[in-house]
Amino acid sequence: PKSVPPPLGHQGEALYRCIHYNDLESDTMYELITQETLAEYEAFVQSHPKGNFAQSYLWGKQKPMWVWKAIAVRGDDGKIKGSLAVMIRKMPMVGRTLMYGCRGPVCDLDARDTFGQLLAGAKALAKEYKSYVIKIDPDVPSSNTGFYNLLRSFGFESKEGGKNFEAIQPRYVFRLNVEGKTEEEIQAGFHQKWRYNIRVAQKKGVEVKICGKEMVPAFADLMLTTGVRDGFVTRQPEYFAHMLDNLGEHCRLYMAFHEDRPIAGTLAIHYGDKVWYLYGASSNEDRNLMPNYLLQWRMIQWAIEEKCRIYDFRGVSGDVSEDNPLYGLYRFKKGFGGDFTEFVGEMDLVLNRPVYAFVEKGTSIFKDLRKSVYLIKNRGRKEK
Repeated sequence: PKSVPPPLGHQGEALYRCIHYNDLESDTMYELITQETLAEYEAFVQSHPKGNFAQSYLWGKQKPMWVWKAIAVRGDDGKIKGSLAVMIRKMPMVGRTLMYGCRGPVCDLDARDTFGQLLAGAKALAKEYKSYVIKIDPDVPSSNTGFYNLLRSFGFESKEGGKNFEAIQPRYVFRLNVEGKTEEEIQAGFHQKWRYNIRVAQKKGVEVKICGKEMVPAFADLMLTTGVRDGFVTRQPEYFAHMLDNLGEHCRLYMAFHEDRPIAGTLAIHYGDKVWYLYGASSNEDRNLMPNYLLQWRMIQWAIEEKCRIYDFRGVSGDVSEDNPLYGLYRFKKGFGGDFTEFVGEMDLVLNRPVYAFVEKGTSIFKDLRKSVYLIKNRGRKEK
């Protein structure tokens, strides 16, 4: 599309019928979420065990360069039983779009018919928007071979990649089960050094506050310092400010201060039964004050307060050898006692093979070039 249409589409596109789709023997019914059904959709995603903030319309607002659409399937009782939100973006030079269902679908993983209907809706959208691929990276552990095989049977193929952060979303994460547990019970699962470091931060006068957009510039500056130090590209301050606006009460900016000076910060999201640690940053000079340990504890406390099931530390490398430059991140998150989890990873349903091959190769080259330019431009920060 030459311009971005309204994210919820038109009323006339609310309902589609696809007959004998794929290997389904009955009429396949699905609907696109509209303004009238948006609240029902959000309630379903938040209440479902596979619900994820990236499947929310609120996250779609965070990505204004993408078209947000959501597909739903209803059960015999008329209630939503499965959904898939996708974002669609025009790719330069190829005249085609990328369709991406981040952490979808949200449904019973054994319900083949439900997934088939959701995919029918995605395929109809792909035809309308001339997508060359339907990409998903489900919130499903790699140990669930049944779901992996289901995706393969529908034509999805694994996106080959390394064990670090080559994919759009991290394939390897740490997740801490906090359901029904007290603070004392959860801290008992931490490595003793991690409990000690939390106390060190408190004794040395580190104070963690929940802040508003007034602290975004300071947080973004710390993110830039961290990105140069650890070798990754960071977002502009406006991105973080918009996140606080778009997600509202679901998003918190935690800042750690020492003697009224910001020394570290994190962004966390609460949605449904989970809290995610999304971004973290710290100065080069004050890491001995252990602010990052106290920040993690404050976010875990938020998950406890909200009676969540999971606190998600998000990405780590799948290469856990000690000579991996990313081992320190793995060790830091592991010390909080979470479960090391590997997801099934990116799965692509390729709709146009030549365009897919061209874009995949070009994207890889662009990412490497962008990272090199970024680090060269900001290399002076590492010595500060």
